[in-house]
Amino acid sequence: MATKVTVRGNLDQALRKLKQKVAKDGVPSECKKRECYDKPGVRRRNAKKEGIKNSRKRDKKERSNRD
Repeated sequence: MATKVTVRGNLDQALRKLKQKVAKDGVPSECKKRECYDKPGVRRRNAKKEGIKNSRKRDKKERSNRD
C-alpha cells in the first residue's frame, strides 16, 4: 500500500494531499482498530450502541425537517 505524492512547489499542500490519500485508504482507522483486542461480544455490543446512536440522530434530523 504505497501512497505517493509528488511535491511540486508548496510542501504544505503536498502534505495535506498525502494525509487525504492516507485517510481515504483507511490507514488511521485500521491502526485504531488494531491497537487493542476486543472480544467478539464487546465488538457486538459497541456496534449495537453505535447503531442506536445513529438511529437516534437520524430520527432527530427527520423530526427537525418535518417542522
